[in-house]
Amino acid sequence: MSLYARALSYLARREYSRQELEKKLSRHEHTLSELKNVLDRLEQQKLLSDERAAEQLLHARRRKYGSRRIRYELRMKGIADHLVDAAMKDFEQTEFSSAQALWGKKFGVVPSTPEERGRQIRYLAGKGFPSEVISKVLSDTREAEN
Repeated sequence: MSLYARALSYLARREYSRQELEKKLSRHEHTLSELKNVLDRLEQQKLLSDERAAEQLLHARRRKYGSRRIRYELRMKGIADHLVDAAMKDFEQTEFSSAQALWGKKFGVVPSTPEERGRQIRYLAGKGFPSEVISKVLSDTREAEN
């Protein structure tokens, strides 16, 4: 199987960033210049796009994770900072509702003890939500109960 055909096979399954696809294809014994030429050709044909890879990852993760976690994953996939910022701009406006839905699904009740509050905070922080969003979720739910 040629390197180009292998790359198309990978891209048919899901979007990859250039760095991810390069790493995946480098396992197969080919020269670095051949690999670079294939990746350049795929980008020129608009079959390989870091923007689409960022959008796809954001779409897949937005219900379960916060902006910090998603930003980290995008950077680990080698997506440029300006593309990460562009992808995250809209998400950060709806992040509160995602955090609130996730909190409601997991806990659903306002913490009655400091230990329980800490547990809920750690859970949301572990999912990658910023502290401002977490405190707003917990304070909004407390106000809703009163």
